[in-house]
Amino acid sequence: MDRAAELLFYVNGRKVLENNVDPETMLLPYLRKKLRLTGTKYGCGGGGCGACTVMISRYNPITKKIRHYPANACLIPICSVHGAAITTVEGIGSTKTRLHPVQERIAKCHGTQCGFCTPGMVMSMYTLLRNHPEPTLDQLTDALGGNLCRCTGYRPIIDACKTFCNTSGCCQSKENGVCCLNQGINELPEFEEGNKTRSKLFSEEEFLPLDPTQELIFPPELMMMAEKQLQRTRVFVGDRMTWISPVTLKELIEAKAKYPQAPVIMGNTSTGPEVKFKGVFHPVVISPDRIEELNVVNYASDGLTLGAGLSLAQVKDILADAILQLPEEKTQTYHALLKHLGTLAGSQIRNMASLGGHIVSRHLDSDLNPLLAVGNCTLHLLSTQGERHIPLNEQFLQKCPGADLKPEEILISVSVPYTRKWEFVSAFRQAQRQQNALAIVNSGMRVLFGEGDGIIRELSISYGGVGPTTICAKNSCQKLIGRPWNEEMLDAACRLVLDEVSLPASAPGGKVEFKRTLIISFLFKFYLEVSQILKRMDPVRFPSLADKYESALEDLHSRHHWSILKYQNVDPKQLPQDPVGHPIMHLSGIKHATGEAIYCDDMPAMEGELFLAFVTSSRAHAKIVSIDPSEALSLPGVVDVLTEEHLHGVNSFSFLGDPEKLLESDKAFCVGQLVCAVIADSEVQARRAAKRVKIVYQDVEPAIFTIEEAIQHNSYFAPERKLECGNVDEAFKVVDQILEGEIHMGGQEHFYMETQSMLAVPRGEDQEMDIYVSTQYPKGIQDIVASVLKLPANKVMCHVKRVGGAFGGKAFKTGFMAAITAFAANKHGRAVRCILERGEDMLITAGRHPYLGKYKAGFMNDGRILALDIQHYCNGGATLDESQLVLDIGLLKMDNAYKFPNLRCRGCVCRTNLPSNTALRGFGFPQAGLITESCITEVAAKCGLSPEQVRTVNLYKGIDQTHYKQEINAKTLIQCWKECMAMSSYSLRKAAVEKFNSENHWKKKGLAMVPMKYPIGFGSRAAGQASALVHIYLDGSVLVTHGGIEMGQGVHTKMIQVASRELGMPLSNVHLRGTSTETIPNANVSGGSVVADFNGMAVKDACQTLLKRLEPIISKNPRGTWKDWAQAAFAESISLSATGYFRGYESNMNWETGEGHFFEYFVYGAACSEVEIDCLTGAYKNIRTDIVMDAGYSINPALDIGQVEGAFIQGMGLYTTEELHYSPQGILYTRGPNQYKIPTIRDTPTEFHVSFLPPSENSNTLYSSKGLGESGMFLGCSVFFAIHDAVKAARQERGLFGPFMLNSPLTPERIRMACEDKFTKMIPRDKPGSYVPWNIPI
Repeated sequence: MDRAAELLFYVNGRKVLENNVDPETMLLPYLRKKLRLTGTKYGCGGGGCGACTVMISRYNPITKKIRHYPANACLIPICSVHGAAITTVEGIGSTKTRLHPVQERIAKCHGTQCGFCTPGMVMSMYTLLRNHPEPTLDQLTDALGGNLCRCTGYRPIIDACKTFCNTSGCCQSKENGVCCLNQGINELPEFEEGNKTRSKLFSEEEFLPLDPTQELIFPPELMMMAEKQLQRTRVFVGDRMTWISPVTLKELIEAKAKYPQAPVIMGNTSTGPEVKFKGVFHPVVISPDRIEELNVVNYASDGLTLGAGLSLAQVKDILADAILQLPEEKTQTYHALLKHLGTLAGSQIRNMASLGGHIVSRHLDSDLNPLLAVGNCTLHLLSTQGERHIPLNEQFLQKCPGADLKPEEILISVSVPYTRKWEFVSAFRQAQRQQNALAIVNSGMRVLFGEGDGIIRELSISYGGVGPTTICAKNSCQKLIGRPWNEEMLDAACRLVLDEVSLPASAPGGKVEFKRTLIISFLFKFYLEVSQILKRMDPVRFPSLADKYESALEDLHSRHHWSILKYQNVDPKQLPQDPVGHPIMHLSGIKHATGEAIYCDDMPAMEGELFLAFVTSSRAHAKIVSIDPSEALSLPGVVDVLTEEHLHGVNSFSFLGDPEKLLESDKAFCVGQLVCAVIADSEVQARRAAKRVKIVYQDVEPAIFTIEEAIQHNSYFAPERKLECGNVDEAFKVVDQILEGEIHMGGQEHFYMETQSMLAVPRGEDQEMDIYVSTQYPKGIQDIVASVLKLPANKVMCHVKRVGGAFGGKAFKTGFMAAITAFAANKHGRAVRCILERGEDMLITAGRHPYLGKYKAGFMNDGRILALDIQHYCNGGATLDESQLVLDIGLLKMDNAYKFPNLRCRGCVCRTNLPSNTALRGFGFPQAGLITESCITEVAAKCGLSPEQVRTVNLYKGIDQTHYKQEINAKTLIQCWKECMAMSSYSLRKAAVEKFNSENHWKKKGLAMVPMKYPIGFGSRAAGQASALVHIYLDGSVLVTHGGIEMGQGVHTKMIQVASRELGMPLSNVHLRGTSTETIPNANVSGGSVVADFNGMAVKDACQTLLKRLEPIISKNPRGTWKDWAQAAFAESISLSATGYFRGYESNMNWETGEGHFFEYFVYGAACSEVEIDCLTGAYKNIRTDIVMDAGYSINPALDIGQVEGAFIQGMGLYTTEELHYSPQGILYTRGPNQYKIPTIRDTPTEFHVSFLPPSENSNTLYSSKGLGESGMFLGCSVFFAIHDAVKAARQERGLFGPFMLNSPLTPERIRMACEDKFTKMIPRDKPGSYVPWNIPI
């Protein structure tokens, strides 16, 4: 073996040679830290988000072809890239050289907001184009399925990528032979005559063409290297691990014989996450490199043999090819495998993971193993003892000795037999979302009938997700052999299978009753599928299915995405160079797309820089008996462990209300509380050492997690808040009907793509400290750091260039972590960096408050609600944080768009032993609004009306007053409501939905329309003040600085538009560097949809001050340039620098009297959504959403539409797929994209239309614009109520007419279990209290 192995690969066309590489290093840190290619981002570390996507190219000397594929750099061991060419976002184009068309189009189509996910998106798209220069729309959504974006809502990304496709704007699905664009029901009303509105945000004509000849060539040196084939096994030895890369089968077998316990790694998609997240360690790893025998594809007489080293993406292509070549009856298993390969993980993982690795890992939720098991596949094994063939059966899956691989054996290939005539195979799966999500339950089923007689000869059924590994229902299948394929057989099969595949009530993963239901729902689907084929094959012998059952077999509505946008045109009187009102591209859009935009962790390492890692509590409520850091301190490279003792006298700080401790060494109040911090000279060592800190706990009772437990223990933060108007008790006496109900709403994780990041740099003189941090609140960071370091604020400067998404989660908690980081930097006189991993971030920072809403409504039979009594309970967590403010805002906004003449609303913040919940986009309104809308839906059901009718009669009309006596003019609200009704063709589509539902038993559609009144304001003038600083330099260029933070919403872009308009100069003349407490002191937190409004007023003020000063100069030389004017002003000693200031809007609220003018203005809107659900599995698809918003005079329609769409999709996630799970001990299970499911590109509505109302009135906001950052979030609940509508249709068809409650999020589990039927009745149920559940509902 060649011990002094040399690692050789190329990055962006440049050769990289490494002689002493550590096998534990992954490609991502190598690119970022060693090669300083920081365009590739760290988002999750587990291949689940796509932020680290790169393209890998390899040459195959046998086929003479180059394979380009996307891969997650966070999972690729550096030793595995020998001989490969890697392309990162920097390698395809930059602002310094030339842009690649993908980069240009994603930026100019407004497909970037915070920009953190953009390099990954660009690389996924780029790789697709390298393989398919004119991709189909299916290939496009498939390629981006492994990339998450939290900001945009994906529509502009789809638009950008569509420009490469060879298609029209049509959705490419002709239903009933009619194109959607000519189909009355799907048409949008014609645009208004004249030139008032526009619908394009970019012009394709200007785009660079895609020229495949301009791409980087594959390095000839790597081709020659591959051709020579004279390599020997490469061995890389690190401090703790040895990496062995055999290049021939003989060497591989010998290595495995020598190290039988070493794992064999191909794509590292199974071992990688185990090492990272579960702490598994392997001293020796074997990674075969390009061994021909592992990549065989062999068509034999009895089946197809596939090499174990083929990637899942290659297997997918091979099977697709086989289906085209072979007769249909032979390819049943291949069809089924292909179906699952389409949704398994994302494109990157499919291209990395190998078939053999997938099989041998035997994950309990493996999508392929249940199919391979029922398909009677054979595994070909090899060792130094010779070869062996074993069946891929239940014994193998359970790792029974004798049926499993021996430690020294290697899986060489897998034989997948052809199916026979009268043999049928089907695949089923259900996950939390459609794409890139592990299955909750999956299944493979196969049946063989006697020649044309419909009698079962062979039957095989396997399930994943319902046991420690794939489970085969062998006994049930055995008992069913010889029976005819009919309803009696199905009934017996369901009972037998439920009995055999039994799932304990406390099974890991929870959702037990849902899983039991899926087991038999899948069986029913299989029964229907096979019956349908039998009918096709022999219509005389086999009866046809009832028409209404056919729907169970069709896939959910799936067309290609299309959208229509509508916004106001600029005033014809506006000057041509005035950019306000135009869809200007995000200032950093191009830099996002090229990877040149610098985020906190992209800053180069400082000399002697240290890294800080936190140690958090593992108990929810406990006394901390002792903290022993000795083992951590003994590790090489560990410098210090900070505890509460070190922070003596400065260990607490108050942002709002009571002071909170930074580090806690006496008592733990939640899992994830900061206990101490480890400082080491590298990130790896700091994290390793943090795991070695020993903490001894003594549990304290009670540990309170849920709102119900808090109510029971009377555990609240503050006295109850209350607002009342009218006379509620009297009104209840005169109404026709009264109902009481409640709804529970789960929390939400921010899931900003850039995790919490900070770098503290001591300046070495006068105790000055610079802090570079990803935050919404630089002043807050400055205050807390100054307090902890006992310094005046003028010695501490906080700098923020840009933030990779925040949504409310980067304010106060960020401050605590930054203060500890700064303390460490100050103590050691060295820069200290702290970057949270995704799982830590989700654990420590928490998110949106779970809510319980109880309501009592008194109403007339026509749906008018005359009396409403509502109680809000919000789960605040262990400390108050912003919870009181969230609750208050929820109470003030709970009326949504409705006038309730007699209203009483009360609220309490519950103190629980969970990490403290905090601000999240919408700030209390998404919860409060849902409770109110839920009440309205129930009132409608009681009155026998549609929810939309009840909404209409209760809307505010004209000039009115809110329940806190603030005046409101609802003219625009009514306009939004009517416009949305018209634009969505509501009445037509309502009838179409009802027709569809009457014809389909197992699929249902739902349609819902929700209005919105979103008040904007902070409740205090001081919270609305803002400052700006504008400099004009002598060459006529301008520098603008303001106090707002750029976190994706485009505030810097809007500020430059403001300066350009006010100073009458082109945009290119104005520059903005970032936000710093050095230039703008005392800036308020950036949030609440007011950042552009407040700071824009300040920029406008500064510009006007300058213009006033320069008036005499300009009037003397009206035709001069800015350079002339600046130099003339300087010559006359006129200052070219001005501060701008905005005092904030008048605002007040008296909670004693329940009256006030809390808000400055209202944003109105409405959304109509249509969904289709599968009643058997709980899957749903959002078919179409129409949104109408009142945006005032939009400063930048591209940015504003982006905000509305992004907020809507985030809201849709909140109300449907985003589900947090906690253990009964209060430990958060959902700590990354693998467990927590935000929407992907496939979850966006197939048709997504956004329209801005033409502006109707001038207001005293910035250019009469409105802040749209948060309001769209709530409109996501139109999807929730559309699902509710579909579930109601399913229940009514099954004779269930009574009221039913659906809690949020409305996951597939809740949808399926609410569609009660014979299958939900058949499953065994466990008595609550008779077992310990895997998770608790929070």
